[in-house]
Order: sequence, then structure tokens, then C-alpha cells
Amino acid sequence: MSTEEDTILLIEDNPKDVLLMQRALRKANIANPLQVVNDGDAAVLYLSGVEPYNDRCRYPLPVLILLDLKLPRRSGAEVLMWLRQQGELKRLPVVVLTASKEYADINHIYDLGVNAYIVKPVAFNNLVEIVKTLNLHWIIFNEKPQIGTA
Repeated sequence: MSTEEDTILLIEDNPKDVLLMQRALRKANIANPLQVVNDGDAAVLYLSGVEPYNDRCRYPLPVLILLDLKLPRRSGAEVLMWLRQQGELKRLPVVVLTASKEYADINHIYDLGVNAYIVKPVAFNNLVEIVKTLNLHWIIFNEKPQIGTA
């Protein structure tokens, strides 16, 4: 059960991880639209609503951002830092999905204002369970902040 108009933005540069996330969403019966950008600069363009992402009907603001840390052009930490400085966007929920278990990374990302930090699982079925939990918590039960007002 999910709301089909609530878009999820996946910021991930690894095509295999994108494919796994798409498969996990399908297996978990999550019908939310998934938008994918594969580098940090594209993420900022998407969230800013500028070319080539200026059509908000086609590229709506997400209700949830899934963010990898190791990205080309601009790291996940830099994207998060930028996002938390944007008056109209700073409340968007961000969940980091990454391979790093380093406490320095975890602490730094929480200091920047991430909502949750999850290490990518090795087993696909564990990813499906994570996706189900994210859907329940962030999309179904969570009261969403008002976006677009500072």
C-alpha cells in the first residue's frame, strides 16, 4: 500500500543498484513513481527545478529522497548540505543508502541533517524488507512537512 502520486527520488550512480532498487520496489508492491538521477549535480538540478528538470509535472518534488554517499560531481554529503540550506526544500526527508559503515561517515551525515542512515544490504530480500519499512515509515505513516515555504 502506497500513494501513487508520492514520488521517490533515488540519487544513485551505480546502474546495478538502481536496477536492484527498482526490482525491490516492485517486489514490495510499492507503486510510487521512482525518479532517478545518477550524480550529485543532477540531484541539485532536479531538486531546484531547473533545466532539464523544470517541468514539475514530469519531475515532481519527492516525498522521500534515497541518497548514496559516493557520487560523481558532488558527493551525497554535499547534496545533503546544499539541500539543508534551501529554505523551501530543507524539510524533505532524506535517507542515506550507502555501503559505508564508517562511524566518521555516519556521524558526519547525521550532523548535516539526514533523517536516517542505512547500509546497503548484501542480500536482495533484505533490500526488499528495507524498502517495505521505508514505505511504511516515510510514505504511509509519516506526517509530511509542508514543502515550498521557508
